[in-house]
Amino acid sequence: MADPTRVIDDLCAESDELDRLVAGLAAEEWGRRTPAAGWTVAHQIAHLAWTDHSALLAVTDADGFRALVEGALNAPHTFVDDGAEEYVRAAPAELLARWREGRAALEKALRRAPAGARFPWYGPPMSAASMATARLMETWAHGQDVADALGVTRPPTGRLRHVAWIGVRTRDFAYAAHGLTPPAEPFRVELTGPDGETWTYGPEDATQRVTGPAPDFCLLVTQRAHRADLALTADGPDADRWLDIAQAFAGPPGEGREPKGDAR
Repeated sequence: MADPTRVIDDLCAESDELDRLVAGLAAEEWGRRTPAAGWTVAHQIAHLAWTDHSALLAVTDADGFRALVEGALNAPHTFVDDGAEEYVRAAPAELLARWREGRAALEKALRRAPAGARFPWYGPPMSAASMATARLMETWAHGQDVADALGVTRPPTGRLRHVAWIGVRTRDFAYAAHGLTPPAEPFRVELTGPDGETWTYGPEDATQRVTGPAPDFCLLVTQRAHRADLALTADGPDADRWLDIAQAFAGPPGEGREPKGDAR
């Protein structure tokens, strides 16, 4: 079984980086609009706090989590927004404290999880390592929305390796979310990490390939940038199609971002 220690450590570091970005904001800055339609900076943090709470229930209270899932089934297209709205009603200082407390509780629960344990989620059950990876992916993605709203450029880090991994792993899910049959052939994905190292996934001799900078791939699979604005290359029609629908997060297909016209 995979040791979750490293990814939990990286999740904490990613959360701390975003915390530093918002901790000093004036109250009115929490109301800044982000690239996500209808969501402010406060909504982004509220969503993370709500999802951390959901993950904590999944790890520590399966019955409580099942009740959340039933609510999601009753409102499949609005439950994410509804969760954010529930938390965003708090004043910024209270919301920040709630997010900090929730993610600290989740960290403890994940570190104490028995080896080999699997926890329910909105998709397939997750191990502690997979749960931490998913939380890191979301924290990075929503942190990008906050950074964009504040006009801040975040230097990419090696933590993006986790985001890239989940982006590759969710290939078939992205096809299914669009009502498409996933290709039988595995793809080769070769990404250049922030330190110049090449991250590789899939068989070396695969005919369908995706190559490019790891930060661009992570922006794509979290739908934080339009494909036209990213320096990613697809070889093969199936790989090309994937780059149009890639989605690392659970739920229905997202709307993504409009192209800016400044391809990298």
